[in-house]
Amino acid sequence: MHQPIKKLLIANRGEIAVRIIHAARNLGIATVAACSEADADALPARLADEVCILGPARADQSYLNQDALLRAAQTHGVDAIHPGYGFLAENAAFAEAVEQAGLIFVGPTAETIRLMGDKAMARRTAQAAGVPVVPGSDALHSLEDAKRCAQEIGYPLLVKAAAGGGGRGIRVVRNADELAREFPIAQSEARAAFGSGEVYLERFIQHARHIEVQILGDGEQAVHLYERECSLQRRRQKVFEEAPSAALNTQQREALCLSALQLARQLRYRSAGTLEYLYDAERDAFYFIEMNTRIQVEHPVTEMVTGIDLVQWMLRIAGGEPLGLRQQDIVLSGCACEMRINAEDPARNFFPCPGVVEKIVWPQGDGIRIDSHLFNGYKVPPYYDSLLAKLVVYGEDRPQTLNRAEQALRQLRISGVTTTQSLHQWLLADSRLRAGRFDTTSLEQWLLADDSQPVQVCRGGR
Repeated sequence: MHQPIKKLLIANRGEIAVRIIHAARNLGIATVAACSEADADALPARLADEVCILGPARADQSYLNQDALLRAAQTHGVDAIHPGYGFLAENAAFAEAVEQAGLIFVGPTAETIRLMGDKAMARRTAQAAGVPVVPGSDALHSLEDAKRCAQEIGYPLLVKAAAGGGGRGIRVVRNADELAREFPIAQSEARAAFGSGEVYLERFIQHARHIEVQILGDGEQAVHLYERECSLQRRRQKVFEEAPSAALNTQQREALCLSALQLARQLRYRSAGTLEYLYDAERDAFYFIEMNTRIQVEHPVTEMVTGIDLVQWMLRIAGGEPLGLRQQDIVLSGCACEMRINAEDPARNFFPCPGVVEKIVWPQGDGIRIDSHLFNGYKVPPYYDSLLAKLVVYGEDRPQTLNRAEQALRQLRISGVTTTQSLHQWLLADSRLRAGRFDTTSLEQWLLADDSQPVQVCRGGR
């Protein structure tokens, strides 16, 4: 049923809350910013039509407090809740509670979130759809079972939390002794982080690239919006993303995206979602690893190369509008990259750097987009993720994009707090990035190999 959203509660903070407010405003949707006490004067609170303070700064008393969010929705008379990313975005119980309260959850169904949130179940679902997965096991409960599966799969292996995500709950084991030592630790970590001690094994593909495919669906039809390259990571957290991937040719790109579309259609997927793959260049093979049933931090690079507003489409689909995009109409044009500017000091092992932002100078020029919640005088709180801004740059081709990114970083000034701006300056000066020669292990290896990095330029943003 087509029931356009009239008023939206944003159950998140920071730049993604700002992003959702802008998308809603462009659709004529009124917004309510749900904030913690620490964010009461943040940019989302200033931009939204209404504000609701959920509770204290601690996330479990504010952004993770489902009862408080549902009360806020009722008090402010909203039609829908958008969870953004992180916090409750992939919490099936919350999606269910929202719908049971007679509200619209801006995202996929609770059933889909639950199915794809369990990594072992997601693997089986992908296999049933004919999508290749990394050789691995089902959920394991004992070390004996793990040893038996390890012999069949072969070392090295990853021990992964079945309910994990975001790069957490993963340990590498290279032999039976390491498996015996790490398996119970992985179970304990999984239980502490995700409330479930279930883990599974997956072959560790060394020198793999991390490539993901963006999809949109309305429950009846689905389209892909091509891929993003996300291989440059530190501690399994993405640092630098680009679209399209320089590693793929046209045939490989088509095969990968069609694979993602197969799974999306099998799921009868609704909303925006991302399927993540490992690409083994030695075997020229793709393996599905997981699906994120939410908007991604790096979604702007896809928007830049396709011209499609993903957040607006999430809201339109949630309001019952059929997906008005045909696959043949989605054209990949040019190249885009995203640099995550975090409040961290690269010269001190990326130590968090909360504080007061004294002055900001955003870069200007063709192809530059800034997604941020910063303003002069903003106090960066110590309680949440350190992301301050996403510097997104577009060009007609990859060399132009990287050159523009380098110029934009030279113009960027964020004084008062130390940021990771210098890391990106260092990266863009590296010939290996320019040549596209990297994998998921590269950035950490480069950082270890270059002791001078990033001390020489660590105050570039000050």
